[in-house]
Amino acid sequence: MHSRRHFLGALAAAPALAQPARRPNILFILIDDLRWDDLGCTGHPFARTPNMDRIAREGAIFTNAFVTTPLCSPSRASFLTGQYAHTHGIIDNTARGPQSHRLMTFPRRLHDAGYETGYIGKWHMGNDDSPRPGFDYWLSFPGQGAYVDPVLNDNGRTSKVPGYVTDIFTDRTVEFVRKRREKPFCLYLAHKAMHPDVVQLDDGSLVGEEVFRPAERHKSLYTGARVPRRPNCNDRAAGKPALLRKIGDLPPLGPATGTPDDVILNRLRLLASAEEGVGRILEALSQTGQLDDTVILLAGDNGFFYGEHGLSQERRLAYEESARIPLLMRYPRRIRPGSKIPRFALNIDVAPTVLEAAGAPPADGIHGRSLFQHQAKDWRRSFLIEYFSDRVFPRMLNMGYQAVRTERWKYIRYSELKDMDELYDLRQDPYEMRNLIDDPAARATLESLRRELAALTA
Repeated sequence: MHSRRHFLGALAAAPALAQPARRPNILFILIDDLRWDDLGCTGHPFARTPNMDRIAREGAIFTNAFVTTPLCSPSRASFLTGQYAHTHGIIDNTARGPQSHRLMTFPRRLHDAGYETGYIGKWHMGNDDSPRPGFDYWLSFPGQGAYVDPVLNDNGRTSKVPGYVTDIFTDRTVEFVRKRREKPFCLYLAHKAMHPDVVQLDDGSLVGEEVFRPAERHKSLYTGARVPRRPNCNDRAAGKPALLRKIGDLPPLGPATGTPDDVILNRLRLLASAEEGVGRILEALSQTGQLDDTVILLAGDNGFFYGEHGLSQERRLAYEESARIPLLMRYPRRIRPGSKIPRFALNIDVAPTVLEAAGAPPADGIHGRSLFQHQAKDWRRSFLIEYFSDRVFPRMLNMGYQAVRTERWKYIRYSELKDMDELYDLRQDPYEMRNLIDDPAARATLESLRRELAALTA
């Protein structure tokens, strides 16, 4: 009972503490394709992430955090708007640039509420790198960008910038943090790491081989380390008819089709530069006396398969490895250090959390809820995961779905595939290896989940 009281009080609104005289700064850090278990604070056996771990140690880890669409562009739009993809309309990775200019993002709302706002990093809603509404400072690149000597759009002026892109983004972030200003700031830092270098066309298709390109100083990091593997890496997608379909010349799923060790190690090497950058940013906040007056959030935009069910790049599916993310938050005015929050937290919760912290007016049309209110008796016990088919990965052909995740169960209903749905008892089967969709003993549960899914999508 003691631990439960600790959890439920961890993000309480701290009425006993004097409210800060100044509205807090907001810093949101997004890491591309970061799995929930890639960090030291979330259990990785050898990844060195002391600065990210510090955010958790001095703040909170949301131990059951998820994205509502496990795909880059829709997920990013959900972070920014607090809405499900079926509402904000960024449903895939195709050329959604014009549409993304119209999004009512939380930085845009904070700008209107008197904040100085900045965006640094990967936008990735189409290839358009031009500044979006609501940002006083803008630094981005077209599409997926490049790690080395990237072409960057700096407030509307485009040029090639020498250096490693993660370090460049950190440099600009530190400059932004150190700038003298009268207003509080809201800065959104979206790293390219841990995504590979690749060219993406307007239709979402990828051109050329994906290359994971760590900084020169990290190329030998973790050499000889033993890559951890979950038990479902030996799974050959048994009981998953949608994945067992014969599609062209694609090989059947199994250990040979999963993510190789060298890719996993290179992903962690990419993370190392962003991790170092977090340390520099925390130092800048501390040296300027802003650290404890800044709400800091760090998250991934979706997960990544390390061979589970034989999968690798197909991070669009509703399985835990794809939809689950790390979510860390530090703000000592309202967060008890070392808190571990087990209730469901979603990417759509970031926008309302930030708006509440900033004292900005609540926004209409937001599906998420402020994480500061997680102790409420009516906090969610289920949520929707949705995906809209695109054409990037042949194995994902016609695999749009709507899924409901509860504390115990997950039901996946494929929108375009008949008789291929999936049902998992996560308490008994946390690795999602036994599809119970045709199990008579699970029929009543299935009907209940269908009703819950209907309510979530109404």
